[in-house]
Amino acid sequence: MADDHTHVQEFFGARAAGWDERFPDDGPAYATAVGELGLRPGDAVLDAGCGTGRALPALRDAVGSGGSVLGIDLTPAMLTAAVRAGRDRSGRLLLGDVTRLPVRSRALDAVFGAGLISHLPQPDENLRELARVVRPGGLLALFHPVGRAALAARQGRMVTPEDLRAESNLRPLLGTSGWRLVSYVDEDSRFLALAVRQS
Repeated sequence: MADDHTHVQEFFGARAAGWDERFPDDGPAYATAVGELGLRPGDAVLDAGCGTGRALPALRDAVGSGGSVLGIDLTPAMLTAAVRAGRDRSGRLLLGDVTRLPVRSRALDAVFGAGLISHLPQPDENLRELARVVRPGGLLALFHPVGRAALAARQGRMVTPEDLRAESNLRPLLGTSGWRLVSYVDEDSRFLALAVRQS
């Protein structure tokens, strides 16, 4: 794994054990976001940067027993917390780097990424890697259980024009990375950008 991810591992590793307790009310927002992916029984989906696996049960419900759910995360302690919570029963957990996925090209129907975009070291290149593993017409969901302004306030900072999640920045970024933005919601209660994999 790349050295430039060390700070991400340290940040999340130190917080993994109590992560779910810090944000106990996020479950319904995850389920709603997964529902908007429109997954079908039998689909294959990746939770990129899955953390403690909060999306995995909803992803499993969406694709059914015949579908495939993979959660990949860079931080061992987050995956340990996911197993402790029993979420490994909803999907296969893998320690790995979403910037270099151990997945065949065009193997997936969708990618779900909660809080992912702000932690990508090279967003254009990294989103292109996510596009590589998704079939044409497949979907990408970039999600956060609170919107940009609410998250900034929680962190004691202001939203800046450079924020990658701003629609004016995200739309062209996705466009040059193999995706087309089709839906964008940035409300206090959630952030959800849906994009389609271009052919």
